[in-house]
Amino acid sequence: MMWGTGSMGWSWGFGLLALVGVAILVYVVIRLSTKNGQSIPSSPPVPASPDLTSARKILDERFARGELTPEQYREQIRVLAEGR
Repeated sequence: MMWGTGSMGWSWGFGLLALVGVAILVYVVIRLSTKNGQSIPSSPPVPASPDLTSARKILDERFARGELTPEQYREQIRVLAEGR
């Protein structure tokens, strides 16, 4: 008795097709997770502004953390501007 001898070639063909499909899927996922072939940074870069001094940067960070009230922040900025 010969069971399933006629479908043996089709089984290999579907297996190969599934393997190619998985490879294409992996390729597409990798291409979508990168931008122009380069890795996407995990956090956006901080724009470097040449007019900000280190004191101003520190004030901005303290205000962002909530250590300064808006009034205190404005006063500190005014004092820094007068010192120039």
